[in-house]
Amino acid sequence: MLLFRSEEHLERWLEDDRRPRGEALRLEQQWRLARLWFRGRHLPEWRKRTADEAEAVFRDAGLTGNFWRFGRRERATSGARRRLSK
Repeated sequence: MLLFRSEEHLERWLEDDRRPRGEALRLEQQWRLARLWFRGRHLPEWRKRTADEAEAVFRDAGLTGNFWRFGRRERATSGARRRLSK
């Protein structure tokens, strides 16, 4: 994770390093995600999340774009179509 002062600072960094743009979060969004992500981590019964559980955390944090779907967009979309057609 990298922190930038502004959108302009991010754009300059991307241009200078010739990197593609990923997802950019405001500090408030990062804080909300961290609180949800690490909730219960100190408990002995904690276990690593499945991909579906991780995506649920992202959704709860308001992160819903394709970036947060682990590249399974087609499966998620086709599954939703099957459920709707029944």
